[in-house]
Amino acid sequence: MSLTFLIPGPLRELASNQSDVRVNGSAQSVSDALSLLWATHPGLRDRVLTERGDVRQHINIFVDGESIRYAGGLAMPVQDGAEIVILPALSGG
Repeated sequence: MSLTFLIPGPLRELASNQSDVRVNGSAQSVSDALSLLWATHPGLRDRVLTERGDVRQHINIFVDGESIRYAGGLAMPVQDGAEIVILPALSGG
């Protein structure tokens, strides 16, 4: 199984300055997929998840364009070849 994570500018330094990170391995859910990402880029974990393992409030995660907030959260299933976007919320004025 191969998955692609799209990493936005504010998080890229924690992903070896890569905008896309491809991971290989077995993943049934978003949680499993993120574990594969943490294996190669562990610094991202604390910026994406809380100490309790929940997605931080200001982080949005999309799988093939669908927000995990409305599709099962970290338990949302992922398919081979999925594109996962990690997107911090932007604020300002």
